[in-house]
Amino acid sequence: MAKPQLICLIGAECTGKSTLARALAEHFSGLCVPEHLRAFCALHGRTPLAGEQALIMRTQFEQEERTVATAGKTGRPYVFCDSAPLLTAIYSDYYFGDRSLFEQAQAWHRRYALTLFLQPDLAWEPDGLLRDGASVRAAIHTAVRQALETMRCPYMEVSGAGERRLQAAILALKAGGMPAAEWPSSSNSNHQV
Repeated sequence: MAKPQLICLIGAECTGKSTLARALAEHFSGLCVPEHLRAFCALHGRTPLAGEQALIMRTQFEQEERTVATAGKTGRPYVFCDSAPLLTAIYSDYYFGDRSLFEQAQAWHRRYALTLFLQPDLAWEPDGLLRDGASVRAAIHTAVRQALETMRCPYMEVSGAGERRLQAAILALKAGGMPAAEWPSSSNSNHQV
């Protein structure tokens, strides 16, 4: 039995990561790993402090690893990750000027068979504790792109609303779902769908 492929959905706030991860898991009979940051904020009633970022990042990684093990035991082909440790590192840098999480986040990011980079083409909506506004979304979007390109990580851009966004993500998976060991050494493999 083949090992489940770990698929990352990454993007700034309000780009539809959670909705799309669940829809893809349903479409492909896979499993979905929710964003740990949401659970943290719900539990504590606040956003994390600088000293809590590393724990949030590690917990996201550990949840992904447990879900991959479950998927392997149950024959599920994919695990869709709503966000990634890399996004925690980016936000830690943005809000706290702390770049110490990047090395570990980048190492963990290389486990993904494919990264779907969600574009900020959906309407921005407030969501309580987690969303800061369109200007922050634009800055984080740029930071995510820079991080992926610096890592020379292949990714597929996904845009569109509703069913179009889901179909674009499905097409990206079918077109670019290659094992991480086969990643090219340059970022010229990035595509938009």
